[in-house]
Amino acid sequence: MDMRFTPDELAFRDQVRAFLQTELDPELARKVRLHQHLTKDDMEGWHAKLHARGWLAGNWPTEFGGAGWTAIQRHIFEEESALAHAPRIVPFGIAMLGPVLQKFGSREQQDHWLPRILNGDDWWCQGYSEPGAGSDLAGLRCRAERQGDHYVVNGQKTWTTLGQYANMIFCLVRTSTEGKKQEGISFLLIDMTTPGVTVRPIVLLDGTAEVNEVFFDDVRVPAENLVGEENQGWTYAKYLLTHERTNIAGVGFATAALDNLHRVARAQIHRGRPLAEDPVFASEIAAVEIELMAMSTTNLRMLSAAAQGQAPGIESSMLKIKGTQIRQRLDALTRRAYGGHALALPATGNEGQPQDADEVLAATATWLNNRKLSIYGGSNEIQRGIIAGALAKG
Repeated sequence: MDMRFTPDELAFRDQVRAFLQTELDPELARKVRLHQHLTKDDMEGWHAKLHARGWLAGNWPTEFGGAGWTAIQRHIFEEESALAHAPRIVPFGIAMLGPVLQKFGSREQQDHWLPRILNGDDWWCQGYSEPGAGSDLAGLRCRAERQGDHYVVNGQKTWTTLGQYANMIFCLVRTSTEGKKQEGISFLLIDMTTPGVTVRPIVLLDGTAEVNEVFFDDVRVPAENLVGEENQGWTYAKYLLTHERTNIAGVGFATAALDNLHRVARAQIHRGRPLAEDPVFASEIAAVEIELMAMSTTNLRMLSAAAQGQAPGIESSMLKIKGTQIRQRLDALTRRAYGGHALALPATGNEGQPQDADEVLAATATWLNNRKLSIYGGSNEIQRGIIAGALAKG
């Protein structure tokens, strides 16, 4: 693969940079850079700007209202957005449900739901994990029984990211107990304002409630909200997860984290000279930078395959593992660069704190929060099993 950008791709990069320069509010970028809480308005406002420019769904074909970008354009946009500290595009509607509906949904579902994802009428969340059914997703027990022209849903989902903001949830539900457990799962779209749906926040150690529990008690869902065929949801779930795992690799975020690490290492003084000049620390930065370059190339290959309508294979699992490892290593190196200051700090301004206390606190918060990367989307242990199983089959 020729890794050099063409003149057209360089021109596109200039367009992205100009857009970010004019449309990204500096205060919003600061909140992202310092790993501060983003409100629903923050995220929806950024989505609206991207949608107005036609850039919200770069991974969608133009026939569905997407930008129809090439793999290289998507790579450029994600990298430039991360370097500019733009909010991430919330993935549940755009990166997860959208591709599933485009491949497996009915024309009526596509015509109804896809425009609403783009214009912000619906905020989607993901109903996959359950107590006892996380990495072993096929062990889910949330039940949907067909009663006339409705399904009646009972059960629980957990670790539902940003579910407190959502009005819609796409769920894996059990519609049969016959045969293998993967064979009795269906893919259902549920309105969260329906009677019987309860959302309870899960408060994390840092005091935030990014994730939630969702309970369903005799929730009636129109049968027309079934995606594809009944009991075929495992096929659709695997298709969605390959896209999610590729996205979790986070090449753009890793590139921005590497850029920040270089900046911090140049600024921190160690034994009378910048830490970046310490041969041991510099070698560690170089090692992770080389791995990031290799992963970036693999990611481009994956995006090219997806753009041609191919569902990613074991490469998505490889990217998920390597991408999360690289991001966690970058977080750890940045925290190490700050030395003893990289502890959880109280409010800025207290005596004894460094002048860049907000930056240090952001490094610690990012390091803590990104420990989850190796677990969600299917733990890295599960991904290794997928890779081994696929290779064993030849």
